[in-house]
Amino acid sequence: MCLFWRTGYDAASVDEICKATRMPRATLYQRYGGKEGLFLATLDHYGDTRIRPLLDTLGPKGDLEQDIARFFQAVLRLATGQNGPTGCLISCVLSDAAGANPRFRAELEERFASLETRLEQRIRAAGPRYDANHPPEVLAMLLAAIARGIMVRARAGADARRLTPVADAAASLCAA
Repeated sequence: MCLFWRTGYDAASVDEICKATRMPRATLYQRYGGKEGLFLATLDHYGDTRIRPLLDTLGPKGDLEQDIARFFQAVLRLATGQNGPTGCLISCVLSDAAGANPRFRAELEERFASLETRLEQRIRAAGPRYDANHPPEVLAMLLAAIARGIMVRARAGADARRLTPVADAAASLCAA
């Protein structure tokens, strides 16, 4: 996972993958069908170990703004490398790899939609305070886009100090 996350899908050679996983090439192809299959399995592992805990911060545990603030603090920790390389395996690596690969594009769409759906559910749980100009599904897409932007900026070298005001501003979009 860290090899793909750190170097990107295309830059991770099969030889490097075999070395990092201590898996013979034949086993890689037998278990996963090759590099693409291993990457898809890696995305599942990343979702379970990195994204699920991030989504769990949405609660509901407090009011909407508090839960969104907790979510963005978790985004910052993930983005700035407190739990691995900087950026996000999905927002940075899968997005880059998806351009030339229809299977990866479908995977990217599914993972983006999943995050947006979870954000929308949390927003709807806060009650019907959104008017037609800010329906929950639009606010959810906006918050997800900001989270992905934070991931990409962190990948480019922005640190938590620089990105925290962005996360705070995103949470304030959900102020009562």
